[in-house]
Amino acid sequence: MDLAYSDADDAFRAEVRTWLEDHLASADWSGLRGLGGPGRDHEAIEERLAWNRHLAAHGWTCVGWPTEHGGRGLSLWQQVIFHEEYARSHAPHGVNHLGEQLLGPTLMAFGTPEQRARFLPPILAVEELWAQGYSEPGAGSDLANVQTKARLEVGSGGSGGSGGPGEWVIDGQKVWTSNAHFSQWVFVIARTEPGSVRHAGLSFLLVPLDQDGVEVRPIEQLTGGSEFNEVFFTGARTPADLVVGGPGRGWGVAMGLLGFERGVSTLAQTVDYARELASVVDRAKANGSIDDAVVRDRLASLKVELSVIRSQGLRGLSQVAGGDDSSAGGGAGSIFKLVWAGWHRRLGEAAMQVAGFDGLLTRSGDASSRDPGDRPAYDLDEHQRLFLFSRADTIYGGSDEVQRNILAERVLGLPREPKGTT
Repeated sequence: MDLAYSDADDAFRAEVRTWLEDHLASADWSGLRGLGGPGRDHEAIEERLAWNRHLAAHGWTCVGWPTEHGGRGLSLWQQVIFHEEYARSHAPHGVNHLGEQLLGPTLMAFGTPEQRARFLPPILAVEELWAQGYSEPGAGSDLANVQTKARLEVGSGGSGGSGGPGEWVIDGQKVWTSNAHFSQWVFVIARTEPGSVRHAGLSFLLVPLDQDGVEVRPIEQLTGGSEFNEVFFTGARTPADLVVGGPGRGWGVAMGLLGFERGVSTLAQTVDYARELASVVDRAKANGSIDDAVVRDRLASLKVELSVIRSQGLRGLSQVAGGDDSSAGGGAGSIFKLVWAGWHRRLGEAAMQVAGFDGLLTRSGDASSRDPGDRPAYDLDEHQRLFLFSRADTIYGGSDEVQRNILAERVLGLPREPKGTT
């Protein structure tokens, strides 16, 4: 991949940067800078939603979508530029990632014309938000072990009303479901063929969350946020035609979606990482720990490694098309996940080393400023939050162990890991 910028690329970067600077400087949006993100997705949800709709009204959502689906049809390199400039501007983190970056492209690749017509416009306009119903208590990284079940009741209604093609009736539990508490829809992997095991007999269903058969329970984290949820399905229903890719073909659709997950927006998080690293360096200078040769060497290594990670991510993106399976590009997606997750955990550990004893202390939370239960009885500083949340980086989105198995088995052709061993 040619990493040089063309004149057109430079002009596009200037356009994006100018637009963001102008609009984030206004009184309506200036107070939202930096809000949201990992461990902080509970912050200013309604205000960030309004900002996302403001972006949509000016054509700055779904920028990589083809123009026939309402996007800008930007090239890969232009998408990288947009997401890097967005992160560099310290704009509030979006609330539409799962719809825009994951479900939308999946529907373009696997959905029916009717499904695309129904769901893509509300995603583009940020009118409907999506959650991801993959992980379960017994099927986290091992997605093929899904136990949530769905059965088809023919003739019970469907999207056409009474007497239509029927409905899927869903029973089971999902966990670690990001943002389900403020989303309207969830895409669910469910077992639709009785007696099926592992990858067979799974279907990819689109399910409304606002119904009697769905219960969402937020999971409070050490960082004070509750973006993760448990979701219980007890006779929940969705129309028969809201199965993507066809019944029993959910595994292929699910893997295609995961191929979109590690796209340009994930690469752009390296800009946020550079900002976090700079704040740790500033703290080291302020408290004198930068004079420790070990600390100084550790921070310098993190800076060099981050530059390498960005280059490696760009190279991987150039080798993989959206929706490719995990072996594409020599396992580029898995390699990128491994390197950035490990780096970010090491940054959190370095932040605590720099903080010293101050990293063990918290401030009392201001309980009078919010409703009871809306925040913990303590406040974390940015580096404590970084340390605590980054412990999960090597687990969510596919654990390190799973990524290494993918590389070993699907890329290198090594024997599969024995099942049922300890």
